[in-house]
Amino acid sequence: MATRLKDQRLAWLVCGFLAGLCVAYIWPHEQAYAVATDRDQRFAICTVEVGLASPEAIFVLDFLTGRLHGALLNPQSATFTNFWARNIAGDFQVAGEGAKAQYTMIPGVGNLNSARGVQTASGLLYIGELTSGKVVAYRFPFRIQRNPLPEVGTVEPFAFFPFREATQE
Repeated sequence: MATRLKDQRLAWLVCGFLAGLCVAYIWPHEQAYAVATDRDQRFAICTVEVGLASPEAIFVLDFLTGRLHGALLNPQSATFTNFWARNIAGDFQVAGEGAKAQYTMIPGVGNLNSARGVQTASGLLYIGELTSGKVVAYRFPFRIQRNPLPEVGTVEPFAFFPFREATQE
């Protein structure tokens, strides 16, 4: 009798394992996406999704000057071919160089429609600033090109929201 009980447990264990494999096989799979963001006291750096089969763009924000610079690496030529720049201090109404601006920057996915015949990246860049109390969403155009281009365009702010009242320091 003990052997029969042991055989039933083993049969149920095998059936459960097979049922779990079947469910895992037909269950919809979600892609895992990874973006990189890092910061220091004086600058932040992050990667932003550009589009299907394209490498991610990289952006560096200098906290001291309020300058945002970006570039896209071309996988065919192994060189940077798209470049962007913007002084974001004006977007937050923060004084010029040496201001006490406190920025933070993260990437996101927007999949916004391209406008005026310009291809826009599927990723967005969100930058927040503490003293102004605003978050601004930026998008940027890109072109698939083997040779380096002069600045493709500017990083364009297109939406913002205040998360608190501006402070005077």
